[in-house]
Amino acid sequence: MYSKINNIEVIGIAAAVAEKWNSLKEICDEDPKFVEGFIKKTGVEGRYSASPRQTTADFCYAAAKELLELKKIDRKEIGVLVFVSQTADYRVPATACVLQHRLGLDENLIAFDVNLGCSGYVYGLNIVSSLMQTSEAKYGILLAGDTSARERTIHKRQKTNHSSSLLFGDAGTATLLRKAQSGEMHYALNTEGEGYKAIISPYGEWRNPDEPEELLNSSNMDDIGVFTFATNDVPKQINEYMEKMGTSPENYDCLVLHQANLMIMKRIAKKTGFPIEKLLISLDKFGNTSSASIPITLVKTYGGGYNEENRKINALCCGFGVGLSWGTVAIKLKTSDIISLVHTDEYFADGYNINDQL
Repeated sequence: MYSKINNIEVIGIAAAVAEKWNSLKEICDEDPKFVEGFIKKTGVEGRYSASPRQTTADFCYAAAKELLELKKIDRKEIGVLVFVSQTADYRVPATACVLQHRLGLDENLIAFDVNLGCSGYVYGLNIVSSLMQTSEAKYGILLAGDTSARERTIHKRQKTNHSSSLLFGDAGTATLLRKAQSGEMHYALNTEGEGYKAIISPYGEWRNPDEPEELLNSSNMDDIGVFTFATNDVPKQINEYMEKMGTSPENYDCLVLHQANLMIMKRIAKKTGFPIEKLLISLDKFGNTSSASIPITLVKTYGGGYNEENRKINALCCGFGVGLSWGTVAIKLKTSDIISLVHTDEYFADGYNINDQL
């Protein structure tokens, strides 16, 4: 589905991670040859992992706080807040409501969660910009990320030796949108629910609440099915998007894909005619950060010290994954609106953990 949103523009992007970065060799008990092969195959060299108490909301809060302070935004004028994540703070209430409170935003605001993974950033932008277009909101903020790599054991941190877990990193992002007479955003969004089993965590929720102990916190991935989907359906959407927009790779400064793995990303770039030098990479340092991967890639490339001059870029962005769902959008913004990476080890003490009460 194609949609066009008038009079809305992106005016700021920020991303936050933990203080410490670890190489895969530090967190993997496997044979060094296995690790070297994994790095070569996926492109992931290391990642930032959340502390036992940090959640996605903590990273999104840190990114949003920095962004709003630097942009000097009147928080009363923010009318939309959408939190996109598959690792929310609670089953109830929506994490977006808690973030509205933590950020000191006005109560005259729409706030809710969206449970989407790797396509979530593009979907989230579409939701926020659509709500802004039909409301009084002058500003809207999209908070997106996941903490898929966060160790499940709070009291004892263990090394990881599963290939799938080595792929993921933890991060949260904030993207600020504003009403503007010249703003215009075009989206292509697709969903193919027949493939829902391609990436799934089937136990522990309402459909299958009883989780076998040997499958605790488990997820299943059809590697071949996901690869086929990502290298066929995704480039098809990108090519159709450019055809509809009357553009080509020459019209874009960069191609920003969900950081699935290096092999998939290179295949998509080739099938869409983008030269490899226009393909932005961040999974080497951050891993696969789910819905945070597109904005964190822009932060790595252009944020703070990475950009030598303030110029306007046109970034073609595509997120794809669990659902199955995928979406494409072009984002135009100044490099000065992409701020430096934020590091934090702080977390929200809500009073429900015994350590918070000591």
